[in-house]
Amino acid sequence: FSISTYNKMWTDAQKDLDIQLRREREEFLQPEKDRVKVFKMLAASYIKYMQIFRNLETAHDQLVHWQKRTVIRQVLDGVIGRILEIKKEMVELENSEFHYIDNILEDLKLLPEDIEVPVPRYFIKEKLEVLQQREKILDQVLFNAGLQTQKCVKAMAFEEAIKMIQVAERARQGRHRAAFMKQIYLEEKRERQTKLQVQMGPNPDDAATCIQKVWRGYIQRKKTDKMREEEMIFLGMSLPPHLKAMSISQMHTGQMNALQGEVQERHKEVFIKDKLRETEGLDIKETLQDQIGQCFIECRHIIGKFPDYPTEEAGGSMAILSQKTPEQVAAELAAKKDISLQKKSQKKKKEKEGKEKMKGKKPQKTGKKEEEEGWKMAPSNFLSIMEEGNSQYKAAWQNRDKGCDFLQDHDPELIKEEKREEVEEEIRVQVDELMQQKLENLKLAVDGEKSDKQKKGRKSEKSSSARGASPLPYLVMSLAHRTIDSLYRQLVEEGLLIKAKTVNLSDYVGEYSYLGTTLRQVDIEPMPCLADVRQLIALYGILPLGSQTVHEKAPLVKALLLAGPTGVGKKMLVHAICTETGANLFNLSASNIAGKYPGKNGLQMMLHMVLKVAKQLQPSVVWIGDTEKIFSKAVPKAEEEMNPKRLEKILPKFLKALKAQDRVLLVGTTNRPFDANLKPFCKVYQKIILIPRPDYASRFGKYFNQVLWKHIILQNGGAITNLLNISCLAKVSDGFTQGHIIQAVQAVLSELRLLQMTRKPLRTAEFMTSLARQDPVYREEEEIFK
Repeated sequence: FSISTYNKMWTDAQKDLDIQLRREREEFLQPEKDRVKVFKMLAASYIKYMQIFRNLETAHDQLVHWQKRTVIRQVLDGVIGRILEIKKEMVELENSEFHYIDNILEDLKLLPEDIEVPVPRYFIKEKLEVLQQREKILDQVLFNAGLQTQKCVKAMAFEEAIKMIQVAERARQGRHRAAFMKQIYLEEKRERQTKLQVQMGPNPDDAATCIQKVWRGYIQRKKTDKMREEEMIFLGMSLPPHLKAMSISQMHTGQMNALQGEVQERHKEVFIKDKLRETEGLDIKETLQDQIGQCFIECRHIIGKFPDYPTEEAGGSMAILSQKTPEQVAAELAAKKDISLQKKSQKKKKEKEGKEKMKGKKPQKTGKKEEEEGWKMAPSNFLSIMEEGNSQYKAAWQNRDKGCDFLQDHDPELIKEEKREEVEEEIRVQVDELMQQKLENLKLAVDGEKSDKQKKGRKSEKSSSARGASPLPYLVMSLAHRTIDSLYRQLVEEGLLIKAKTVNLSDYVGEYSYLGTTLRQVDIEPMPCLADVRQLIALYGILPLGSQTVHEKAPLVKALLLAGPTGVGKKMLVHAICTETGANLFNLSASNIAGKYPGKNGLQMMLHMVLKVAKQLQPSVVWIGDTEKIFSKAVPKAEEEMNPKRLEKILPKFLKALKAQDRVLLVGTTNRPFDANLKPFCKVYQKIILIPRPDYASRFGKYFNQVLWKHIILQNGGAITNLLNISCLAKVSDGFTQGHIIQAVQAVLSELRLLQMTRKPLRTAEFMTSLARQDPVYREEEEIFK
């Protein structure tokens, strides 16, 4: 049963998380000088959190119980954020974005697939309707603006056009004549066979054999279907016939419940909260009034006067109803009045003491530096989130009977516990207003005291009006009255907001490198593999953009640079980030913005529009292709009209305007990063990812994995046979990129070649010939990238 399976998966993940949190408290708090040991600790924690992440993500996606999903979601965000924090520590420790932990995986008996970063499916599922609606609007705007992709029509001479028409017409006549001659041949053959049958006469044995074949086949098929149905019923994989009608109705009901799930959840919560307010509201109100009134009487009996009512900032009646004696409550309330005076006096004393110490002491110069304490883990923003989620799981779900809830919809008792606190808080605010007035009346009636309220409203109003708001820039004021829809449409019509291609991160195929640790042991820095690139794109691009909590609290990455030779899939990865997170894609490449919004004011307006729409409709990706042209040392004469350096000075200001709460990522792609002026270039791009050409493992693959050659041939309609030596192709294509391999495969697998494949299988030499016409990535270029 699937529910029990995913419940067990969740339970196992929570147990592993509990052990990992305990381990972090013990190990990471102690300083450590051995950097190798530190890296092993971090890598082991990274792998463990990645396993927990995978299990929690699967359980969250498959479980139906929405209260369980809420608890899992909180822990899931915490685990994702903790993975990003550990990754940051590993990068700072090794001064490299790429890490090689194949030896640790071997010790833990794990496969590289076990640390592949999964993309949480709730990134898209939670906002599927919004994304579909946005896609419809984008298609409509593109269609109205006439920006849909159109095929280019080449100009043709009159003689060439006549020749093409003649060739097509002759081919059509040839096909028509061939079909006509075939029909005549078949008719003559049928007539000859009829004449022979008339001469020989019908054979009864042949007729009887034909009837027997048909009948026996029909009976056997019925028997086989019946036996299969009985076996499925026996195994419990199918329902008996008398229950099938009911199961169909249940399936229909389940589908309706899934569609109305979110609305029902809100109604359940509101309904339970209203019911609690009706049934328990009066009792809670009376109990609070009695407790506060009793506290007033006890305070006056001990102290001799009524206490001051606590303000809202101090907690209101919560401060009175704490587990303390009346004497302690009265003393605390009295002490709060003198806090400001004490703070002022302490500040003055500290200032005097500091001045006296500075006069008496002289700065001492020491020739020896203090010894380093060793590496220590930085404080985490996500440990508290994980611990809170872990404690919620232990308190509510660890010992709860899971078998009794067949529907797996909700647990009303848990909702009551949550909503009871909200109801009490709402009623307490109302009671505070009543009891404060009652306390003033008691003071006036019994002690003859008046309330000590001070009128501060006018002063604050005057000060706020006197300050005034700073005047907005002219460009911001000009766009202030514009709606987001109008700005969105304008950016689409100008070609700055484009439609992302539907490409998943898993489509970027590439194998894991198994020689990283071995090469480093002999002081050779290995080239990163495509699996490492895929992992970094998920960690720095997809995970922060998909979750608001993770983006706000995790190490902030505002800009990402993808650098590599032509054809390694840089643009594909940009589109994959947008597809996996549902992000908008803005194209600010120099070639795309050439001639649009001219002048300094026009450029500021363009970036302000992009920033406003990107923030409002987040997540968003701002892509700059050939980004080295913006920071180039000298602009070529052919590109002077394009003015590629327009964004050089304003781009840092654009990044400065992005805050932690804004899920906007700047992604640059370049195939010549060495042409840029490196100082401003590296200031803008916080993270630089080198995408190398594919190695042998990625080109060939292992076992049954379809990596590059196999994947691309099958994707283009080809078939793998014994005559096609994939290993040979993988060796010969050393130095070529994915783009080169795709071009070679597409050149070979034309429509005519695909039709001939049944009688003429694919051969290795066909792809070699096509591949030899292209220029590979030479070692000199690869060294420059390094």
